[in-house]
Parts: sequence; C-alpha cells; structure tokens
Amino acid sequence: MALLNGSFATFLIVCPTCFFLGIIFSLFPYDYPILWSTVPTPASHYDYLEAHLRFLHASPPLIPRILHIVIFLGLAGLVSKLYRPSESNMLFDGASLVLYMCGVTVYIANIVKGLRLASAGQYGNDLAANPEDKDQILGREDSLKVLAASNTILALVLVGILVLQAGQWYAERKDAQEFESLAKGKKSDKDEAEATASGSSKPGRQASQRKKSN
Repeated sequence: MALLNGSFATFLIVCPTCFFLGIIFSLFPYDYPILWSTVPTPASHYDYLEAHLRFLHASPPLIPRILHIVIFLGLAGLVSKLYRPSESNMLFDGASLVLYMCGVTVYIANIVKGLRLASAGQYGNDLAANPEDKDQILGREDSLKVLAASNTILALVLVGILVLQAGQWYAERKDAQEFESLAKGKKSDKDEAEATASGSSKPGRQASQRKKSN
C-alpha cells in the first residue's frame, strides 16, 4: 500500500512538472532569439513577443485557474511524499520541494510581473515616479529579456525536479534488488543448513537400527 501511495504521489509530481516544461517549451521560439542567438535580435521580434504575452495575460480566467490547480497538485504530491519521511524521502523529495518552491517564487516574482508589464505596455520611464528612478527601472527590451531568462531558470528548476525523482526511483530500485538478493542468500544458506543437519542425522539412525537388529 505504501508503494502504491508513493507511486501516485510521484505521478502527481512528474505530471505537473512535465506540463510546465511543455508550456515553457512553447515559449522557446520567442526566448531563443533574445537569449541564445548570435544574430542581433530585430526590433520586430520584441513586438511579436510583447503581443504574445499580452494575449496570454488577457486569456480567460479559466486558464490561470487550471494553471494554479496544476501547481497545487504538484505541491500536494511533494507534501504527501514527505509525510512520515524516510531517508530517501528527505534527500530526494526534500530537494525537489526546495526546487519546486524556487520555481513558484520565480513564477510569482518575475513571470507574473513581466506579464503585467507587457500587458500594460509601460516600461522604464513610464514607471518612474521621479527622475532619479529612471535609470533604475528596466526598459522594454531589458524587461522582456528578464522574462525570457526567468523562463530558462524555471525550465532548469523543473528539469532538476525530474532528475531528483528519477534518482530516487533508481536508488529505491537498487535497494529492492539488494534486499531481494540478500533474502535469497539467507534462504539458500538456511536450506543448506537444513540439508546438512538432515544428512548428519541419517548415519546415527542407521547405527541405532543396526544395534537393534544385532
């Protein structure tokens, strides 16, 4: 029963993580020219990205609700695996929970804020309350670059969660194989001991039978 509960909790962790990676991958065509391409990014690409972000931010309320439900499911899976934790849970699931919360922080602090800025279309000088703040607030291109970098950071965090869950599965599988081999070794030793004991008792019985016949 514990194994089944652990498997279901792992399912609740892996599925939302892959879901979020799919969302980030869908944004990769917009992020790649900004972060990784050696060719200078044309100004029109920022217009495309800003229009796409505005479309995302203006999506119906059902879309963010589903997203937040999936976030909650992943968190529930991690918390359920850490209930009555073992050494393996504390190592792998504890680290996965830390990475998951880092991802939630990046989502709230950078991605949600970036979507609001893109939807409002106000950057840099438009947000400055006084002339001293103009040099401290990022402009349009820098704000979109920060949003793209946040997507990359979030993708690395999610991949780290998948690696930790895969490592936990491999470690538990190796422990089960070692336990099974030890159990088989103890059983074979027990069978050999019983066979030796039964073999040593047979000559004594034969000798007693000979004395009775004499």
